[in-house]
Amino acid sequence: MRGGPAGPGRGPGGLDGDDVRDLGEQAERSEWLDHAVRLGLVAYGVVHVLLGYLCVQLALGGANEDASTQGAMHTLARQPLGRTLVGVVALGMLLLVVWRVIEAGWGHRGEGDRRTRKRVTSAGKAVVYAVIGFSAVKVAVGAGSGRSGGWTATVMDWPAGQWLIALAGLAVLAYAANLARRGWTEEFAEHLDAEARTGTSGAAFLVVGKVGHVAKGLSLGLVGLLTVVAGVTHDARKGGGLDQALQQVLQEPYGRILVAVVGVGLWSYAGFCFLRARFLSR
Repeated sequence: MRGGPAGPGRGPGGLDGDDVRDLGEQAERSEWLDHAVRLGLVAYGVVHVLLGYLCVQLALGGANEDASTQGAMHTLARQPLGRTLVGVVALGMLLLVVWRVIEAGWGHRGEGDRRTRKRVTSAGKAVVYAVIGFSAVKVAVGAGSGRSGGWTATVMDWPAGQWLIALAGLAVLAYAANLARRGWTEEFAEHLDAEARTGTSGAAFLVVGKVGHVAKGLSLGLVGLLTVVAGVTHDARKGGGLDQALQQVLQEPYGRILVAVVGVGLWSYAGFCFLRARFLSR
């Protein structure tokens, strides 16, 4: 980094655009960010363990919480030291937000033509992690309600609200399809180091990652489909989060089996998060 007094083009702290870029690139390559990402991935895995548990409980007819991020946080909060654990999850999500923001600004430098798309994807993931973290903070401080949902009714009252909802549903469907594709083609393996992709254990890791990605893609696809239907039909009651999507699935033949499969798949995705934390390759 260059020193010297602030001059033309420099900010109040004496940093110009090149200095900020250098700092961002150094942070993106730093060892401390690796440690932060690992902690965040473990927290993200815990969230999916709880989501999977709620899905299985829902399939068995015994769920007391909705199968959503907020429901997962309430489930965790009821355990010994629960609110402290929820706070740790919130911290983990914050670390993932920091990672993705840095990545969106200065990462993917070797991706060539795909760099812009990958940076936009990183920014979107930062938003997702922030939403989960916000839910965890609300539960940790006792401000979260027992059940989530209702956002479609709010947006429906906005100008062109139904089409915004439909577009949001299409975006979720596109992300879900890409997630399932990455799972089926094992493209996700790029996020594991070579040790985790070789030998008998490597083959098992790939199976865990494949099942997890496809199952999570399926669950998000259900959410996206219901959201599109809610927008197109101008009926907010047909939209909602994962819990409402799974409630709809339960009404179908073999619905309980499908919901249980989604739950087990989310456990597999949690396993992938833990494996990625152990064999991280950014």
